[in-house]
Amino acid sequence: MTYEEVLQYVIAHGDRKSDRTGTGTISCFNPPQIRYDLSQGFPLLTTKKMHLKSIVHELLWFLSGSTNNNDLKKHGVSIWDEWAGPDGELGPIYGAQFHRGDQLNKTIQQLKENPNSRRHVITLWNPEDLEKQALPCCHGTVIQFYVQGGELSLSMYQRSADMFLGVPFNIASYALFLEIVAQVCGYKAKDLILTLGDAHIYSNHVEQVREQLSRNASKYAFPRLELNSLCQRVADFTYDDIRIRDYESYPAIKGSVSK
Repeated sequence: MTYEEVLQYVIAHGDRKSDRTGTGTISCFNPPQIRYDLSQGFPLLTTKKMHLKSIVHELLWFLSGSTNNNDLKKHGVSIWDEWAGPDGELGPIYGAQFHRGDQLNKTIQQLKENPNSRRHVITLWNPEDLEKQALPCCHGTVIQFYVQGGELSLSMYQRSADMFLGVPFNIASYALFLEIVAQVCGYKAKDLILTLGDAHIYSNHVEQVREQLSRNASKYAFPRLELNSLCQRVADFTYDDIRIRDYESYPAIKGSVSK
């Protein structure tokens, strides 16, 4: 299913449920998977305008290993401000977990040397660090790569999925991650698959969701992604090495973050 189809599924089949933030949600457990074939375009949502700058800088921040919000803010990205401490620190969140046990680099090396392995797995959920994290990792609970016929696919399990604000970012972020790893390993990016655990729509996002679902998802084609071919390591990539071409969309829809 596409994102919009799963969003419709959650609002149709979900139940009212209280949550940690006190906002309240419409929640659904394990709705159908979201799937995109990246050979058909880069899945940056067109039913609302996405803030690409934040998506790219956040992913590069994760992959760099940084856990300090100041490293994002210097690029004008404020999406982690709600959780950062006075010094900008967030504890051992995504950046730290990507590099825990050097699992990111080991997985990339394994993809190059042993593509048929069933152990191309990265996990960002670390029970030992939960109490130290400003926000426990919602996505990347399990990330698994799969190689077939020179093509690389990625499957990601997400324990907690904010359907209106979070998941659209996650789709684009993991699509970009897949494209970067594919280039570094010499493959073509193929399928992006997201499996959602607690998929929820916050009660203060319901009207925005209905507005988004009223829009024609097929009106605009997905844009094209261009990566600088000179980048042959994950650490080589900067914001300027990543370009989205021909992006058209409906206007943005605002929604407040529940902390």
